[in-house]
Amino acid sequence: MQRRTLGRGPAITELGLGAAQFGNLYRETTDEASTAAVDAAWHSGIRYFDTAPHYGIGLSERRLGAALAQYPRDEFVISTKAGRALVPTPENADQLDEHGFMVPATFRREWDFSRDGILRSIEGSLERLGLDRLDIVYLHDPDSHWAEASTTGIDTLIELRDQGMVGAIGAGMNQSAMITEFIRHTDVDVMMLAGRFTLLEQGALDELLPLALERGVGIVAAAIYNSGLLSAPRPAADARYDYQQAPPELLARANAIADVCERWGVTLPDAAVAYPLRHPAVVSVVLGTRTEEQVASNVSRYETVISDGLWADLAAEGLIP
Repeated sequence: MQRRTLGRGPAITELGLGAAQFGNLYRETTDEASTAAVDAAWHSGIRYFDTAPHYGIGLSERRLGAALAQYPRDEFVISTKAGRALVPTPENADQLDEHGFMVPATFRREWDFSRDGILRSIEGSLERLGLDRLDIVYLHDPDSHWAEASTTGIDTLIELRDQGMVGAIGAGMNQSAMITEFIRHTDVDVMMLAGRFTLLEQGALDELLPLALERGVGIVAAAIYNSGLLSAPRPAADARYDYQQAPPELLARANAIADVCERWGVTLPDAAVAYPLRHPAVVSVVLGTRTEEQVASNVSRYETVISDGLWADLAAEGLIP
């Protein structure tokens, strides 16, 4: 599998495994299923794995760390996130987590981009993952915390990068405007852009991606199916977009893109995986995965050969820039 190099940091595979579902996102999974997914990813050539304390309040990190423990440490790249401190709430053990993860609510998340908060978050992640260093750390969804995240948050990650505890640093968000500001004003290496550079959304082409390319900052594209609208060859009538019911105009546009894909003998999700990787600022596409079967599907989509004629037709019909 092809790798792309960040301006400063590790080379990562063009396809990455997103481990949010290892944290029992929306429904329970098992340690065995998570390990089987990692094994399938490894044997398919995937060497980039993304997680966060937020995913199952630490369960995703523990499962991912355990599954990767059998593999040579220098051969894989792992990213996690900081900024959402896990505060113990043992009194809520009889309740379920309120953020969609099917786990006991034994911790609550607390926004904390202070130096102490970031250091404690990194320490907890290292312990859960069973590692002594992290390849990439993103500040997690700092949308409402620019002042602290862009100063003490990033400064602390820079300190850890200088010490060799962290390889590359950045932020992960569902918007492009603030990611652009991070690149413009802070010393970041890689940013995770979720849902904002896809077959349905190209606003990042205006400012973010050119600036990232100019500054040598890698962009990891996540949520490239836009919450499911692009995940099937034909969007379902009740398909979701950004976690809500897809509006009729976007549903019609997705179907129009699917029409063009069918003419070229590929599927809508095949094109959805390939599209972000066409831009030189994008270093990887991360796909959320629960099972080894999903890994096989993701890899098949990544390996699909797509003619330049498809992109030309989509542009000619006004469906992409």
